[in-house]
Amino acid sequence: SALLIISGVCNLMFKAVSTFNSLHIIFFPPQSHHASRTLLYKKTFVESFEETPLLVAVLTYMGYGILTIFGYLRDFLRDWKLEKCHLAREREEQKDFVPLYQDFENFYTRNLYMRIRDNWNRPIRSVPGAKMDLVERVTPDYNWTFEHTGKVLKDVINMGSYNYLGFAENTGTCADTASECTEKYGVGVCSTRQELGNIDKHEELEKLAARFLGVESSMVFGMGFATNSMNIPALMEKGCLILSDELNHASLVLGARLSGATIRVFKHNNMQSLEKLLRDAMVHGQPRTHRPWKKILILVEGIYSMEGSIVRLPEIIALKKKYKAYLYLDEAHSIGALGPRGRGVVDYFGLDPCDVDIMMGTFTKSFGAAGGYIGGKKELVDYLRLHSHSAVYATSMSPPITQQIITSMKCIMGEDGTTLGQERLCQLSENTTYFRRRLHEMGFIIYGNNDSPVVPLMLYMPAKIGAFGREMLKRNIGTVVVGFPATPIIESRARFCVSAAHTREMLDTVSIT
Repeated sequence: SALLIISGVCNLMFKAVSTFNSLHIIFFPPQSHHASRTLLYKKTFVESFEETPLLVAVLTYMGYGILTIFGYLRDFLRDWKLEKCHLAREREEQKDFVPLYQDFENFYTRNLYMRIRDNWNRPIRSVPGAKMDLVERVTPDYNWTFEHTGKVLKDVINMGSYNYLGFAENTGTCADTASECTEKYGVGVCSTRQELGNIDKHEELEKLAARFLGVESSMVFGMGFATNSMNIPALMEKGCLILSDELNHASLVLGARLSGATIRVFKHNNMQSLEKLLRDAMVHGQPRTHRPWKKILILVEGIYSMEGSIVRLPEIIALKKKYKAYLYLDEAHSIGALGPRGRGVVDYFGLDPCDVDIMMGTFTKSFGAAGGYIGGKKELVDYLRLHSHSAVYATSMSPPITQQIITSMKCIMGEDGTTLGQERLCQLSENTTYFRRRLHEMGFIIYGNNDSPVVPLMLYMPAKIGAFGREMLKRNIGTVVVGFPATPIIESRARFCVSAAHTREMLDTVSIT
């Protein structure tokens, strides 16, 4: 209740300090005075990131401080057996062993996350389409455990799934062809691609994906996360340099660390920061020896899923060419969701796919399936077929999943004989523009690019994270709320994912609520 009072005070005082808010806007119109950038950008590029108001930041830190104080108090009561601790702990007879569970590291989980744990891991029992059905659950011990009541919350508006083009459905052509594929091939192949797990559907998908991306060759994998984490180590090694955006996904970060290469981080979408690192790499080379780097690889994403921002790809390609570096582009959220033809951020900016050395993406979002891909020159793909851990050791993609991707991709390309794919692309763009405009008009602080279907709405305070998620669910709206450590401590937010399957009425209901 103390946190809710603080939140209320903040809301009352917010208007008083709003005139001091700082708004960071990146705006590159085609006819801007930035002569060099004008040549790179063929369309207006607008992104906004409003800095956290000072008062809100102070009160947010106070909120976390209060939670921390109460956390230590409760830990004291647990140590004296005055309060039951449900979390895994060392047994008494193992107290002299090296700790398996780091008690301090679990402090956040015990005392902060548990308070709002009911906002995550909610089980659904339907297709994650524009609407979904949630299994109702209750907790008898303040979110330590959950019990299902047997009831189902029907027709909850789904604003959390990455179902950008609405292909997550159990009726229609995609579902029918996937069902037929299951009857013919079964659900799994029980082998790797290099052994007996390579079926004709995999090769058909890889040829189709290469045409879709506009590259020489492509390779598909059964897991999107592993596409990054297992392929980057196959391409980079000790003596190489990786330049990574500070907001890159965990899969990119893990892949970079596993590679053994030197990693340097540049500020998010900041070309001055990136160029400085590139220039220093050229001038100084490797530490101590000052030998030239074997390879320099720039790691970026198409759409950043927590910020809703779009990579400044034209400038990055220009820097990559200038300093003779390689470019690895993760299009997990942008493939299918951006561009007039749905080909991702490369299509969005009207660039040549050949300027991107390694094109990566996932099928888990716009295609309503699972897995990922790597696209590029034939020599690159042939090399990965022999050296990628995802290719050599992992079970190959499930046949019905493969068919789902083939059918949805042909629909986007218009090769199914209909205009359904193009209609969905247009609908997603319209829904994104409409929903972002509605939230702006209502005075909410939202992050990201105007064309990004990922819409982060800033909450800031820890008490608002749980309250927002619960109140939205009471109104039959499912959302994703995100806080520290997934975001900076003073930038907690709710993240909406707009879909082509959403109707204007659904978006109005969400914004009005």
